[in-house]
Amino acid sequence: MTETDIHVSSHDYPQPPARPVAAAVDRAPLEQRLQSAIQLVREAGSIARQAFYTMTTEQIDFKGPQDVLTAADLAVERHLRQRLSHEFPDDSLLGEELGGEPDEHCWVIDPIDGTANFARGIPHFCIVLAFISAGQTRFGVIFDPLHDELYVAQQGRGATCNDQPIQVAQTHRFDAASLELGWNRRRPTEHYMMTLGALLAHGANVRRGACGALALAYVASGRSDGYLELHMHPWDCLAGLLLVREAGGVTLDPSRDQAPGSWPHGGPVLAATPALAAAMAEAAALPFSPPVTTRIVV
Repeated sequence: MTETDIHVSSHDYPQPPARPVAAAVDRAPLEQRLQSAIQLVREAGSIARQAFYTMTTEQIDFKGPQDVLTAADLAVERHLRQRLSHEFPDDSLLGEELGGEPDEHCWVIDPIDGTANFARGIPHFCIVLAFISAGQTRFGVIFDPLHDELYVAQQGRGATCNDQPIQVAQTHRFDAASLELGWNRRRPTEHYMMTLGALLAHGANVRRGACGALALAYVASGRSDGYLELHMHPWDCLAGLLLVREAGGVTLDPSRDQAPGSWPHGGPVLAATPALAAAMAEAAALPFSPPVTTRIVV
């Protein structure tokens, strides 16, 4: 696999100096980080877009069964790491391809979510960036570079797509619902088939787009009514789950609903319009307690 034709430096970037013990999150204001994140995902989107149209088979490899890796994944993650390490040298980094050790303040990177689509020329993928502090997702950014859709959520401040407020659908019935079910080899196939059968029995339309982060963004924007996956890594889901909550939806989230400090290992994910969430959780045999309040979008 090579990075030929991707016009970004592909050598190993110098590692930043060892970080001191994490200080308070306000050492670099959240708003400064958010604006940098928006700029960086757009830069990353340009790299991914160019690679999508010029990719060759030599730039595609596999990390394992049905686990695709392209040269563009590596190029995008290296670009983001270089820029983030330069702008925020005290923050830690956790990425899908190059790993990392989460600290108190951590950037979580998925350079290309939907790599299997990307590698086969299917225009359904995105770049994902989230910022975690004290175990909470403070903001998340998802960018679909081929459709120029930028989703942004900041904790307690709502969710937008291309600067326009978004909110979850108002669907109340399964026979009117369009859901998405993701799956992977980290959980038994039988569990997914049981979940699919239960959702279909409720009367829902169920599909799979093979890009979990965009699936969550579509729930947040009302294009879809719910998303389920029995295990997701944090880079795939944390930004999108914040989007859904800030858009008025209900979530089951590894960073909020599991043991403190366990979020880097990921976990089961549910995101839905409030009226459907409990029954979706039951269909997947997931523990779920409806929240006392859900953010109201006006």
